[in-house]
Amino acid sequence: MLSDTEHGALRYRFEYYGKDLGNPARCYKPTVSSALGFWLPAEFMDERGPDRVRELALALATELPFSFGQAGPSLQCQLDILGVRDEVATRSLRHPGMDVSLLGTLAMDLGTRVRGPSWMTFLGPPVLAELGGTGALRARLHSPGTTVQELGPDRAVVTLGPAPQAGDTEQGQTLPAYRELARVLEPWLFQTPPGPSAEQSPFINDRRSWQRRFLD
Repeated sequence: MLSDTEHGALRYRFEYYGKDLGNPARCYKPTVSSALGFWLPAEFMDERGPDRVRELALALATELPFSFGQAGPSLQCQLDILGVRDEVATRSLRHPGMDVSLLGTLAMDLGTRVRGPSWMTFLGPPVLAELGGTGALRARLHSPGTTVQELGPDRAVVTLGPAPQAGDTEQGQTLPAYRELARVLEPWLFQTPPGPSAEQSPFINDRRSWQRRFLD
């Protein structure tokens, strides 16, 4: 993990979770995958525009053998600080276009499934093939501003409009293009496994509900 801070604020960050190839005796459950994350501060897009962010995401995608990926606005904070988790839960439901990603945990469970849509949603094997390929995916998405771009023979990216949207359910901004893509991807949607204890159940249930925020 690498990060850059200014005046105590975390601005840029790179994080990677992968399998220990130097320890072949170690066993991994089938859902474990390698995960890579990049953070940019909000002012990066404010100053350089969404086209520049999109260019960066596409440049990274061309170099990575991904099965799934996303790019969009995200709430990044320390959830173990008192009160932060509840505040994030409230804001993330009100603004469904804002992601909340716990990358380390996600790498243990995602496997070949997908998460709910972001501004840019990258799809590769096996999901894109099971959808019928890039052309079949494009034919199922009709919202204005939605584009589907082929990134080679078995990968594609869906971009929902020229710039990301946070949405606001209290103002009726429910992000119909995001909901349309969510319905297409629902058969492959990742859901957090049920909690092992009653104490964990409220948090797990809230998390599972948020993961279906574009469907329910």
